[in-house]
Amino acid sequence: MGPAVLPVIHVQDDDQINRNIEIAVRAGAQGVFLINHDFDVKLFLPLIERCRLAHPLLWLGVNFLGVTGRDAFPILGNLESRGLTIDAYWADDACIDEQQESQNQAADIKSVREGSGWSGIYFGGTAFKKQRAIDSADYFVSGQIATQWMDVVTTSGIATGEAAEIQKIKTFRQGVGAGALAVASGITPENVHDYAPYVDAILVATGINLPQD
Repeated sequence: MGPAVLPVIHVQDDDQINRNIEIAVRAGAQGVFLINHDFDVKLFLPLIERCRLAHPLLWLGVNFLGVTGRDAFPILGNLESRGLTIDAYWADDACIDEQQESQNQAADIKSVREGSGWSGIYFGGTAFKKQRAIDSADYFVSGQIATQWMDVVTTSGIATGEAAEIQKIKTFRQGVGAGALAVASGITPENVHDYAPYVDAILVATGINLPQD
């Protein structure tokens, strides 16, 4: 059916979360991500808990802004142990280094994940916006390495709302091979058909937001 479309809700409060989930579900989105742009994880967690209770069948992912899986997975495991399973975690930085043979940070994250008790899907930011710059010549090997350490290799354009160069996505697809690939910036109703043949999931906020919401 083509890539999963996963709207990213920049969380404000319970009413705003529920309103946007209802819009996304009515529009046929396969799930949503919640992200805490305006406050820290401690304030975010009660909103996540209430959202899961209100929408028990919703495919629900979260992003703790600026938090790698090393710190996120134990929190998600604790939620799951209390019957509040989160389906996916998206980390802006999966800590992949295409210049190194050993992926020590990624291995540490994997170890924490395995011990956390969390059973969800890991979307790992690779050659991602606001992280260190990566030469385009390294995109193939970056995707090739990343697919060994996460469930969904997740890349982006150079900034929020900036579409990735289509050649970047094509090269990542070659590197990821049969693995799962997501793109997380700059996708709009006007350009989505350019990216759809190469990705398995689209994480979108700016491209579909209404003014002030």
